[in-house]
Amino acid sequence: MGPENQSSVSEFLLLGLPMRPGQQRGFFTLFLGMYLTTVLGNLLIILLIRLDSRLHTPMYFFLSHLAFSDISLSSVTVPKMLTNMQTQRQSIPYVGCIAQLYFFMIFVCLDNFLLAAMAYDRYVAICHPLRYTTIMREGLCVLLVAVSWILSCGTALSHTLLLVRLSFCANNIISHFFCDLAALLKLSCSDIFLNKLVISAEGGMLLFLPLCIVLGSYVCIGSIILRVPSSERIFKAFSTCGSHLFAVSLYYGTLAGVYFFSSSWDSKDIIASVMYTVVTPMLNPFIYSLRNRDIKQALEMCVNRVNIFKRQSLNPLIAVRSK
Repeated sequence: MGPENQSSVSEFLLLGLPMRPGQQRGFFTLFLGMYLTTVLGNLLIILLIRLDSRLHTPMYFFLSHLAFSDISLSSVTVPKMLTNMQTQRQSIPYVGCIAQLYFFMIFVCLDNFLLAAMAYDRYVAICHPLRYTTIMREGLCVLLVAVSWILSCGTALSHTLLLVRLSFCANNIISHFFCDLAALLKLSCSDIFLNKLVISAEGGMLLFLPLCIVLGSYVCIGSIILRVPSSERIFKAFSTCGSHLFAVSLYYGTLAGVYFFSSSWDSKDIIASVMYTVVTPMLNPFIYSLRNRDIKQALEMCVNRVNIFKRQSLNPLIAVRSK
C-alpha cells in the first residue's frame, strides 16, 4: 500500500477545448473578452452595492457574494486556459492541478448555496412581507453566507484529500481545459471506490439540497400568487423574483440540457463547464442590472459622483491657466 500513496506524476497535460489549430486565435479573443466582461461586470455590481446605502439589503448582500464567487470561479480556470492557448504549452504542475481543483469545487458549491439563500430571501419577501425585516435580519444573512462558505470549503477539502492519496501512473493527459475531478479519477491507477462513494453522498446532499430549496421557494411563491391571481400581483412578483429566477434557470437549465440532451458524451463535461465557469458568470451582472431599477439608479449616482469629482479637479487648473 505504500507506493500507492504517492503519485509518480509531476505534471498533467490539459488538452483544452476541442478545436482546430486555426481556430485558436478566434477562441482566445472570444474567451478573453468574456472573461474581462465577467470580472468588470461583477466588480461593478460589488462596487455599486458597497457605495449605495439603498442597496444594503439582504438580496443585494447575497448578490455581492454571488458576484465575488462568479469572479473567482472564472479566474480559477479561464486564465490558465487562455495562457495555454497563447503559449501552446498544455502542462500544469501536479500541485497546481490539485489547487485548481480545490478552488474550483469551492466556488461551484458556493454558487449553489448562494442561489438557494437568495431564493429563500425572495420567498420571505413575497410570502411574508410584513415579517421580512424581522426574519431576514443581518445576523441571519451573515450566518447563511458563513455556512455556505464552510460547507463549500469542507466539501472541496474532502474531495481533495481523497484525491491526493491516489497514485497516477503513466497516463497524465486530461481531456479537459482544467483539472476536473472526474477526469482525474479516470487517470488514477488506484482504487477509487471511496472517491465515488463520497461524490455520490455529498453530491446528493449538497448539490440537490440547494436545488430543492430553490424549487420549494418558487412553488410556495407560485401558490401564494395563484390564490388571488391579479396582474398587479404577478407583475410585482416577477419584478421581485425575475432576475433570480432567470439566473437559476440559466445555471441549472444549461447543466440539465447538456447532460440529458447532448448527443456527444465526450463533449458534455466540457460544454457544461464552459457554461457555468464562463457564460453564466458573464451574464449574471446583466441579468441583475438590466431590469433592476435600484442598480440603474446606483449606477447613475456613481457616474454623477465621478463627473462632479472631475469638474472639481479641473476647476483649479482652469483658474490657474486663466491667470
